[in-house]
Amino acid sequence: MIPAKTTSTPNRNLPEHILLVFIDGLGIGENDPAINPCTEPSLRFFRHFAGQAFPKKIDPDGFALGLDATLRVKGLPQSATGQTALLTGVNASELLGRHLNGLPNQRLREVIAEHSVFKRFTQAGYRAAFLNAFRPPFFDYNPHDIIRHLSVSSVANLYAGLPFFDLDDLRNGRSVYQDMTNHSLQDLGFEVPNFTPEKAGEIIGRQSQNYHFSMYEYFQTDFAGHSKDMDRAKGELFKLDRFLATVLDSVDLGSTLVIVTSDHGNIEDLSFKGHTRNPAMTLLFGQGREKILPALISILDFTPAFLSLIQPI
Repeated sequence: MIPAKTTSTPNRNLPEHILLVFIDGLGIGENDPAINPCTEPSLRFFRHFAGQAFPKKIDPDGFALGLDATLRVKGLPQSATGQTALLTGVNASELLGRHLNGLPNQRLREVIAEHSVFKRFTQAGYRAAFLNAFRPPFFDYNPHDIIRHLSVSSVANLYAGLPFFDLDDLRNGRSVYQDMTNHSLQDLGFEVPNFTPEKAGEIIGRQSQNYHFSMYEYFQTDFAGHSKDMDRAKGELFKLDRFLATVLDSVDLGSTLVIVTSDHGNIEDLSFKGHTRNPAMTLLFGQGREKILPALISILDFTPAFLSLIQPI
């Protein structure tokens, strides 16, 4: 089981490490190659579409499934409410009476401050980390002073009292930037190395073994979906394929649960620019996957599922 600060008897049926790979805007869409890049035959991990039987077994000894992201509210799911629901288990859309795009408002920040999975793990005495690197000028400010400009994941990290990784952490192989390759950092004039998807995957996988719960966030998929550009969308999925393959090679799946999921659909339907009501594509690998699989119906179920895998102390 996940080790705590206090000594306990290990439970070999539970993971010692949980890694959440959050991919923005990735759903399970129709089996239509004209609009859905996730039908591409050469994809290893992300070739899932409507009409297949879910949960679906995938290599290496994992499962693929789709989770409801509508949160029982009319309209198209959005990032602020979807990500809050994912990382807290609280139905943020029902709370607000609508889906909220972009960044969390004050009401959602209050929910995140109290209920985020980062806060719950750290309060229970476990090590947690948000593995994305941040660039200047982020560190020129007190994060509390710019909180209105922070994403759900950043707010969750802040209220859990956890440090933010910087570009020195990136250069030293402790963190990965949001674009995975560092090309956008280089375009801005920062002196950082090129990362292949494999290098990024190796860093995230290796670093996850230092924490009980960790998360890496990737949102270029959502941008690609909004662009309606098939070549760009396929490029993002192939990049993620290579990244995830190396993540899985870099962790001990006998003691680590790796979960890939999203907040809403987008990239799987390039027929229009907006989000979709499609199920959020979700992949489970490693220790504990079969324990939590029956409990996963919607994106609301993740935080309770994660917490079910730790021993109260």
